[in-house]
Amino acid sequence: MKISVDIDCTPEEARTFLGLPDVKPMQEAMMTQIQERMTTSLMAMEPEAMLKTWLPAGVQGMEQLQKMFWAQFASASRRTGE
Repeated sequence: MKISVDIDCTPEEARTFLGLPDVKPMQEAMMTQIQERMTTSLMAMEPEAMLKTWLPAGVQGMEQLQKMFWAQFASASRRTGE
């Protein structure tokens, strides 16, 4: 025997019915704080400084990262036998 029940309610109503806390105000506060920090950090940095921070060794760093990924893929494929 199979019984199905369809309940038509909003997420807020379901959360209240199940006794779960409303975390929306906390999420909004955290997202606002994160957005403010990111905006402040990005405004303080110049594009060139930002690239140097993200890519410390420039093109050489990207090449080293690519070599590392390929080495990891190769070792993983040898372990799985593919």
